[in-house]
Amino acid sequence: MGMAEASTNEALQVRHEQYIKLTSVIRYHCIMERWHNKLAVVTGASGGIGAACARAMIGAGLRVVGLARREAKLKELKESLPRDLQKNFIPRHCDISKEEQVQSTFDWIERELEGADVLLNNAGITRETELVTPGNTKKLQEVIDTNVMGVIWCTRAAFNNMLKRDVEGHVVIINSIAGQQVLNFIDVLPSFNIYPATKFAITALTETYRQEFQLHKSKVRVTGICPGAVNTNIFPEEIHFYVKDMARLDPSNIADAVLYALRTPQHVQIHEITIKPMGELF
Repeated sequence: MGMAEASTNEALQVRHEQYIKLTSVIRYHCIMERWHNKLAVVTGASGGIGAACARAMIGAGLRVVGLARREAKLKELKESLPRDLQKNFIPRHCDISKEEQVQSTFDWIERELEGADVLLNNAGITRETELVTPGNTKKLQEVIDTNVMGVIWCTRAAFNNMLKRDVEGHVVIINSIAGQQVLNFIDVLPSFNIYPATKFAITALTETYRQEFQLHKSKVRVTGICPGAVNTNIFPEEIHFYVKDMARLDPSNIADAVLYALRTPQHVQIHEITIKPMGELF
């Protein structure tokens, strides 16, 4: 083969690769077009997975109402966005462990913005304790109210609005591999106490939502996403020493999974996605 022919083949290969990349980008944007300017509500949007997902969805053309207790962090997130996209992020204080705050927030969203098309239930907490520790009811109740009841209250409000408007909707719930198995690191890490139980509850809720959404003949899908360890601040300060060298995912990896679920065709039900970092031990 002569040098000219080799050069021509190489140029054709580069053009082919560029064509494939271009068509992939066009296809992605065409698929996401149906979500353009739609409204997403993200709980726990002030940092970690929630902030990463809010950024990703805004980048994909959605508007996002970010809910969190830390208003200053929400403001920081808004200001970190490109100037022309800042208007698409609407920060709103809401403690999802408080039913009255959830209801008033979703009433405001319906009144001012018509309602959510996408709900991302992301907020979650842990507490350092053991199930058998005396006098720890407040800690356990905080985890249950945020990780389980907060999901129930937010989903109830968002789904009924979607149903009333008869829109294509999507409820995404950030679960955990702790909702698939109770991790046994009792000799290495402090007890995960009530946390796995709340995530097993989310696994059951996700399937129950699928059935109930179908029962109401709605256009709303539900997806549970189960990450392994993620580099966020969900771990209490007391156990940072134990987890600092653990293989972990980046919050943007979870955001990619959320967008993947959103961009699937309406007739496709992505029920659960499990994501683990390379090198994870469990």
